[in-house]
Amino acid sequence: MMPGSAGPAGRGGPIEPSELAVELEFALDLADRCDTMTLRAFEQREFSVEWKANHTEVTEVDRACETLVVDAVARHRPDHGVYGEEFGTRAGTGSTWQWIIDPIDGTSGFTRGQPSWATLIALEHVELGVAVAVISAPALQRRWWASLGQGSWVNGEPCRVSAIDSIAEAHISITYNSGWDDLGLTGRLVDLGRRTRRVRGFGDFWQHCLVAEGALDIAIDAVGVAPYDLAAVGLVVTEAGGVFTDRHGVATHRHDTAVSSNGVLHPVVIDALSP
Repeated sequence: MMPGSAGPAGRGGPIEPSELAVELEFALDLADRCDTMTLRAFEQREFSVEWKANHTEVTEVDRACETLVVDAVARHRPDHGVYGEEFGTRAGTGSTWQWIIDPIDGTSGFTRGQPSWATLIALEHVELGVAVAVISAPALQRRWWASLGQGSWVNGEPCRVSAIDSIAEAHISITYNSGWDDLGLTGRLVDLGRRTRRVRGFGDFWQHCLVAEGALDIAIDAVGVAPYDLAAVGLVVTEAGGVFTDRHGVATHRHDTAVSSNGVLHPVVIDALSP
């Protein structure tokens, strides 16, 4: 029996920490299984690359990893829904829970041999929001996880955002793309970066995880992100004491922009991106 397969989280009502612990254990086991598949393919370069309609890369490893998770949820959480990047939604049977999966976040880097990619696994409750998150980056030898009200962790150590309170001292990661050009906001991003101590471009999940660890103070993602890109990282950031919103300051993982910060500097960023 897969760890955590007994007593799945719920059917409404308050969620006990013990229930979330069971689901977190399940998610961590899923991540173990995905890591075995993805890391071997990455190291041995055992995959081909295709292009999706949105002009992003996909490999058979992406699809196989998502299938692994979907099948495991179907066996051990048959009433839970699943929403993944590659195959969309599989409805549950009346449950208030849905798993949100990005089998390989950072596929573009994965295909080029860059180690900054990860499997993102989140469990969302229809009323409480995202309650469990696991981000596993085996090529970086790092794994982050969080559960609602129980803090964020990286490789077994607690995560906490920085206490930097001056934009002039901040380290920021900005992911520029044509979406920012279309919004007419690229110039504002450049200006914001010039006000900080250091500008980097880590991209994807990693920039937000670095905010959660306190290694960065602000991360601004590309325009065009989706829930499977953001659900897990949002919980890891907020449980580390940070703030995670869209570019307007709305706390959500369902819009197409994402900003994470240590919280203190968040109003500065949102103001800088406001027309």
